[in-house]
Amino acid sequence: MATAFSGFPSELLPFLEALSANNNREWFADNKHHYEEQVLNPALDFIGAMGPQLEKFAPRFEAIPKRSGGSLMRVYRDTRFGNDKTPYKTNVGIQFRHVLGKDIHAPGFYVHIEPHDVFVGVGSWRPDSAALAKIRTRIAEQPDQWRRVVRNRNFRQHYQLMGDSLVRPPRGFDRDHPLIETLKRKDFIAVKPFDELDIEVEEFFGSVVKRFRNGLPLMRFLCEALEIPF
Repeated sequence: MATAFSGFPSELLPFLEALSANNNREWFADNKHHYEEQVLNPALDFIGAMGPQLEKFAPRFEAIPKRSGGSLMRVYRDTRFGNDKTPYKTNVGIQFRHVLGKDIHAPGFYVHIEPHDVFVGVGSWRPDSAALAKIRTRIAEQPDQWRRVVRNRNFRQHYQLMGDSLVRPPRGFDRDHPLIETLKRKDFIAVKPFDELDIEVEEFFGSVVKRFRNGLPLMRFLCEALEIPF
């Protein structure tokens, strides 16, 4: 696939490892130019190259190559909650979100880059209660449609459903429903892992595009469940 993106630099993963070992504001300030050269700018280039591809098969999902407020997740962590007070994320997170989506919980295509953990994902992570109820209702009322999603050959070959589930059946749903384990899900995401060194080769971009296409059955289902256009 012809693309302006030729791969992430070989320095990206070592930078993230160094950041993990020196996760403090002083070190980051001294090395911010490395972050911009080795992480930020390549990620923005990747996002910019993805825009024309999404237009072809998922035109309502946005690729926004902005330093802040776009498809690239902030490197700065929200330390107000939780015990981990380290100020920086040690991964690259990129989400191509539905135009109607307001945050990371909206349906989207996702790329995660971290030392020893590189993957692409499709779906909706921790949708809010109203969205989750719509997704579960669609599955409960259209079980055959859901089965077609998870049994789709290209989807099944490349993706595995991941995420958390309830211990007990959700309120308002038949505990004897044949898809009750699916209805217990709190996340409706599917993941395809990559080798970490794959990110450095030109073919990585095309592989991500292909995997996004393989995830379309789930994305269409979620959009229909949420009553938003695909």
